[in-house]
Amino acid sequence: MAGYRIERQVSTFGEHVRGWRMVLGLTAEQVSQRAGITRATLRKIETGNPNVSFNSVTQVLRALGILDQVVASIDPLDSDIGRLRAEKLTRTRAR
Repeated sequence: MAGYRIERQVSTFGEHVRGWRMVLGLTAEQVSQRAGITRATLRKIETGNPNVSFNSVTQVLRALGILDQVVASIDPLDSDIGRLRAEKLTRTRAR
């Protein structure tokens, strides 16, 4: 069941990437060129293929101008629990 949820979320992520491309009025060719990837790889990202490299995904996010926004969205200090446990960020090893 856990695998299904991940597949669904990756698919939703891909839909959002495509949505950003469409909202910005960019073609698949333009985004793939800006990201330095093939159109086939962009298609895989947009259709939720989980086997695309992390580097390719981040290159597409950069090409769309949303990489900084995505990175900021996972900042642990932007959450209540992250701020509550901020001292754990200074540890060099997880226990």
